[in-house]
Amino acid sequence: MASRHLSRSIVLQSLYEWDFYDRAHALKDIVERDIKDFGPGLEELDFIWKLVEGIEKHIGEIDKIIETAAPEWPLAQISMVDRNVLRIGLYELLYANKDEVPPKVAINESIELAKTFSGQTSGKFVNGVLGTVYKQLEEKAQ
Repeated sequence: MASRHLSRSIVLQSLYEWDFYDRAHALKDIVERDIKDFGPGLEELDFIWKLVEGIEKHIGEIDKIIETAAPEWPLAQISMVDRNVLRIGLYELLYANKDEVPPKVAINESIELAKTFSGQTSGKFVNGVLGTVYKQLEEKAQ
């Protein structure tokens, strides 16, 4: 598994646990443990921390975007895995350095995470939500 993909999967697992416990535990502690458990020897730890800190900082905005892009799915009804995959993908689409993570890479990585960690239709759902946001970003840029 490529190191960036592994990094995203560690972030996903950490966000899932944080979300599962209603954010009662410190995300930083969860991430440190998950890095130790799932990514020993992983070299790009800065990438994990950029994602985690960015998502935590912008989670309110990201969640509003999810609600807008998927109006038929209230945030609480989206599976926890899909919700956190979307948070990762949207953070990368909206806030990450586009030279470091091009938008299509962010979308494809999120789809792969959804396919790996969630249900059969999750990849399509994630693709639909992120695709909608990406199209809106492109329209605004014109």
